[in-house]
Amino acid sequence: MTAQRPDQTRQRHGVMVRAWHWLNAVALAVMLMSGLAIFNAHPRLYWGQTGTWGDPAWLQIGSSGDKGLLLVGERMFDTSGWLGLWTDSEGRTQQWATPGWATLPARYDLALARNWHLLFAWVMVLAWLVYVLHGWWRGHFRGDLGVRSDQLRPRALWLALRAHFGLTALRALATGEYNSLQRLSYLAVIFGLIPLMILTGLSMSPGVNAALPWLPELFGGRQSARSLHFLTMTGLLLFVVLHLVMVLLAGPFRLTRSMITGGVQGDG
Repeated sequence: MTAQRPDQTRQRHGVMVRAWHWLNAVALAVMLMSGLAIFNAHPRLYWGQTGTWGDPAWLQIGSSGDKGLLLVGERMFDTSGWLGLWTDSEGRTQQWATPGWATLPARYDLALARNWHLLFAWVMVLAWLVYVLHGWWRGHFRGDLGVRSDQLRPRALWLALRAHFGLTALRALATGEYNSLQRLSYLAVIFGLIPLMILTGLSMSPGVNAALPWLPELFGGRQSARSLHFLTMTGLLLFVVLHLVMVLLAGPFRLTRSMITGGVQGDG
């Protein structure tokens, strides 16, 4: 019987990584759906300190006649059936910005949506803090996600990008170490998008505004913080979608199993 090499038996995902992965997935899903329910109360986004129905918005969702509409700047899109004007499960026409199947709760209840959003915001913040502290302590960011200078060279980045478009190479990446693009994207989420979402979320809280009036000013005002919060969540959602596509292409059963059990390096 041939002995396995150490790199074939090393656990791929530690307990903390797996716990944070699944907890974060649940928290993001709840925060996205409850955030959309909150957005239904005022489906317009502005830049600056203040924004009301009479002020120019850079993004808004609504309806006109029998059409649902999405306006981004000066551009208008017909979104009938899924944004602005849609039909609920009982066949009734609704004019909320986002449909009930995408919100939590499914009915319009601003207070309950805020409770869900705040609860899981704290879940996400505490989980992120524990994960980051544990990662620094155990060397996870240096070892598993650290990027060397040679990996940032244009040719190295180009080769890493090409690997993502080849199915064979993609499956090989799924059992080996993260390449430079994977590492950079994970670091951007962990130390960029998530902290930005936390800070912009705090900037919208009246209590935090009173205690730390300088915080929303960092983002150009309370409404700018709201817009950035929306864009940050959009960025996280795109990351999740791309992540799921990569998992489906590389082998969903094997990768899901490794994120539950830990897996081993080189597991096929």
